[in-house]
Amino acid sequence: MKHIYDAAIIGGGVIGCSIAYHLAKKNKKVILLEKERIACGASGAAAGMLGAQMEFTADHSLYPLAIKSRDMFQMLAQELYNESQIDIELIEEGIYELAFHEEEVTSLQKRENEEDAFWLNKHELLKKEPALSDRVRGALFFQRDSQVSPQKLTEAFMMSAQNRGAEIREQTKVVSFIKNQSEVTGVVTESETIHAHNTIIAGGVWSGELDPDLEMIPMKGECLSFTTEKPLLKGTVNYRNCYLVPKKDNRLIIGATTIPHSFQQNVSYNGIFQLMKVAKTIVPSLIDAEFERAWSGIRPQTKRGEPFIGNHEEYERLFVAVGHYRNGILLSPLTGMMMTEQIIAKERQAYVSEASN
Repeated sequence: MKHIYDAAIIGGGVIGCSIAYHLAKKNKKVILLEKERIACGASGAAAGMLGAQMEFTADHSLYPLAIKSRDMFQMLAQELYNESQIDIELIEEGIYELAFHEEEVTSLQKRENEEDAFWLNKHELLKKEPALSDRVRGALFFQRDSQVSPQKLTEAFMMSAQNRGAEIREQTKVVSFIKNQSEVTGVVTESETIHAHNTIIAGGVWSGELDPDLEMIPMKGECLSFTTEKPLLKGTVNYRNCYLVPKKDNRLIIGATTIPHSFQQNVSYNGIFQLMKVAKTIVPSLIDAEFERAWSGIRPQTKRGEPFIGNHEEYERLFVAVGHYRNGILLSPLTGMMMTEQIIAKERQAYVSEASN
């Protein structure tokens, strides 16, 4: 008798692992297939900011989704710890969007009437974050934006899914789909055929290898980290697309460059130099910090600039969750929940249709 999974998920990043967990919570028989290792791509390279308001203004189409997903993390952190015993290291100290020039002050103050966004003048800001440069004019403080460990979040989703019965296979590359006219009924790996009622593409920027019509755009980002004798910052700070994210054990992540249309995994002198230059402007005492390491990741962006979460346009029973760009960590809980709801709704619809015939 042919074994059929409820869902086959392609991709072991934070999106794929979140979908696996949310489906497993609904007692679905799930298999997740990762061509390398869990969180080895953009999810493992991210800084882990949950910058819903830092990233999006209230009139942006993704704003309500970003806010909803960010606000899931407080309960999710405890839930995943109960399921997996992994602490995702949620730090709720807000994010500061800094201003060093008068025109930046004017621009940021236009947003201070948004919910949970407050303008801090120089005195108020330096009282909260004394390591910041004395040249700073102030900051817009998004008090509910936060951060997590992206690696641990992905692992927690994966382990929690596994503990609920999901099958996780690393070093398993999917090479094609099993197609029955306009339906996808599973996948073909390099070594076997796997049948599934539903198939989900969640392979980040490499999703285009399986479906070129997705037209994924690689957006390379470079980061580096330092360690210090004592913590320099409590909250995350951002200035001119350079962010400083304080982690446990006095680690500080600095990121990130944006290099479009690049799959190169190297770290460039120019990219790191520019990040260090801006970071030193933000926190002058960084000059005494100890360099830890530098790395890069390839963010997945769609041609339209927003993620695609839903049914495939051409094939039935094929779903897509791709193109989260630099907000995959932030949007991962909601994406997992949305995909699960859509799959269950489709199943219900099919059941009603069959019953009526």
